[in-house]
Amino acid sequence: MEDHDIAVGLDIGTTKIVAMVGRYNEYNKLEILGIGKSKSLGVHRGVVNNITQTIQSIQQAIQEAESASGRKIRDVVVGIAGQHIRSLQHSDYITRPDPDEVIGPEDIDKLCSQVHKLVMLPGEEIIHVLPQEYKVDGQAEIKEPIGMYGGRLEANFHVVVGQVSSIRNIGRCVKSAGLNLDDITLEPLASANAVLSQEEKEAGVALIDIGGGTTDLAIFKDGIIRHTAVIPFGGNVITEDIKEGCSIIEKQAELLKIKFGSAWPGENKDNEIVSIPGLRGREPKEITLKNLSKIIHARVVEIIEQVYLEIKNYGHEEQKKKLIAGIVLTGGGSQLKHLKQLVEYITGMDTRIGFPNEHLAGNSDAETTSPVYATAVGLVMNSLEHRNHRLRKEEVIEEPDTLKEEYDQEIEEADDYNTDVNTPKQPAKDRKSIFDKWIDKFKDFLDNAE
Repeated sequence: MEDHDIAVGLDIGTTKIVAMVGRYNEYNKLEILGIGKSKSLGVHRGVVNNITQTIQSIQQAIQEAESASGRKIRDVVVGIAGQHIRSLQHSDYITRPDPDEVIGPEDIDKLCSQVHKLVMLPGEEIIHVLPQEYKVDGQAEIKEPIGMYGGRLEANFHVVVGQVSSIRNIGRCVKSAGLNLDDITLEPLASANAVLSQEEKEAGVALIDIGGGTTDLAIFKDGIIRHTAVIPFGGNVITEDIKEGCSIIEKQAELLKIKFGSAWPGENKDNEIVSIPGLRGREPKEITLKNLSKIIHARVVEIIEQVYLEIKNYGHEEQKKKLIAGIVLTGGGSQLKHLKQLVEYITGMDTRIGFPNEHLAGNSDAETTSPVYATAVGLVMNSLEHRNHRLRKEEVIEEPDTLKEEYDQEIEEADDYNTDVNTPKQPAKDRKSIFDKWIDKFKDFLDNAE
């Protein structure tokens, strides 16, 4: 099978780099062919701070993914996050030259291209232009204007902006690792694609993706992206607090968090103790689980309150219950014990853990459906959608269609020739040749296919 049927998502995170290879099966479900991961050494809070180390980590993850999938990886879609990301709302419009023609995809593209030309702050660049609602000749609340008549096409946009230098550094790392950067996607949007159902997006939901270096937020309502934010704290600050609070090394702090950590301090009794081996012959260190969960609880509450503030900023306090039906937690940090209960307690909203199995094929293993891989799964889906969109555009200008249009035009001219004897027309034998050409091309295609 050719490599053009696959797509690769590259999640460059603060703690790990994941390369995931996937394709759609015959039931239009995502089939994961291979995963490669490596420790992320050159990234801090979602931003590259060591080019050489990041390149090496990317190469390691890609080699592992190639080995697992048996495919050669060339093009990748990369996720972007980091505290430099910000979003804004913008309205724009175009006046169409011919209101008697129906609105087509090219009009939407023209409107989006116009927004891409917005003047940003120095050193900033637009990453995404996401249309929300449209207006056609003043008629509001239109979700899909294609096929409608109208002279003035307006839209509200959610515009995601990032630092040029951070985006270029990611591009450089990918290129230096021997890959082609096909597209860049905001990580919370990728995660949302992987773990949210269309019903949730309609009802109103806040997706919270707790990664190693950042916590990403995406809010949906009426099936439309309403707000995105990147908060510069994640699971790593919890590990750092455990390390400082218990005077142990980072590796031990991470293990403690994963094995015994809880976001709810009331769960542990005073006499529950874990013993950690001492360094270089020193005495083992004893830590009570109650103290451990107190350290974790304090930091997790801070992260959740920051996210909750963003949610409240999106909608007024008294309206929030009406705006958002619930919260979905995903990412590696969402696996912390009793986190769901703590989020429900702080926000008062229904909460669930988001697993990226919404669009995955039924035979996917437990590792693939872990919240840890939500962003990577979303990036693979975005890559496949991006490719399908590009192919559809190419099909519109494909030669057989053009020839068929020419043939239809020739038929019309033939009709004119038969009805209007005063107008000299092209000889009939020449008119026939266009259709013959089209048929010949079609026959050649069938012959080659055999």
